[in-house]
Amino acid sequence: MDGTAGSPLRFGYGTNGLADLRLDDALALLADLGYDGVGLTLDHMHLDPLADDLAARTRRLARRLDTLGLGVTVETGARYVLDPRRKHGPSLLDPDPQDRARRTGLLLRAVDVAAELGAHAVHCFSGITPGGTDEDTAWKRLAEALAPVLDAAATAGVPLAVEPEPGHLLATLDDFHTLRRALGDPGHLGLTLDIGHCQCLEPLPPADCVRAAAPWLRHVQIEDMRRGVHEHLPFGDGEIDFPPVLEALAATGYQGLTVVELPRHSHAGPHFAERSLPFLRRAAPAAPRTDRSGEPSATH
Repeated sequence: MDGTAGSPLRFGYGTNGLADLRLDDALALLADLGYDGVGLTLDHMHLDPLADDLAARTRRLARRLDTLGLGVTVETGARYVLDPRRKHGPSLLDPDPQDRARRTGLLLRAVDVAAELGAHAVHCFSGITPGGTDEDTAWKRLAEALAPVLDAAATAGVPLAVEPEPGHLLATLDDFHTLRRALGDPGHLGLTLDIGHCQCLEPLPPADCVRAAAPWLRHVQIEDMRRGVHEHLPFGDGEIDFPPVLEALAATGYQGLTVVELPRHSHAGPHFAERSLPFLRRAAPAAPRTDRSGEPSATH
């Protein structure tokens, strides 16, 4: 399947934006639309990471993805998968060590799922700093909670891609480097770059963020956004100029998925999935032409 229609980039759509569909229906939809892959959020309505039959369901899903020709990244941003009363709770920063261990346990399961599916990365984020917690303590908790996940990721051969998230302890590219240095720059620690978040709060323009992030880039999420407002928007409803962003991304040689992230538009997920891919294809650079030897051909 050539879902990118001549672009070197590979586009996916996040299941958190298709929450009203059964997982198999969502995957069939994305394959029919021409997507290259899926950003799979582990959640109760799709692949429940707490289910007793997780291993068997994951094996079946691996076969289904292979049949459909879809790549996958595993995302862990489900809102209430661990706690029905606290959004994204518990986090890696919670004061209670048992609560932190529950989040670490979810990430360890995500690594196992990713290894079985052949995913190119496992995504995660830090969480919001709890009230009354000083910054040094928060960073120490984060590093300690992620250490066993990074060990598992290294064993599984699947990078852990941490996402800077507005309002979280780790909110910016600079914050990612703070964590990276605190952990001793482990090889399996990578970065999830959300293009909308770059527009929202980074000092650099999104295309420059892509270039700055390139050495650590393991997963990309994409949507439109406005400066200073953390609201994921359909393409064309925000302020981002996408062709320079996608050109910069292609130039890095990034091989993973670039996944549309529209969780608050799940009520009309099939519509936005159908609309998003043509937009990205138009905005993406074309792959260089090659001659029969596979070498780039001369242009005149």
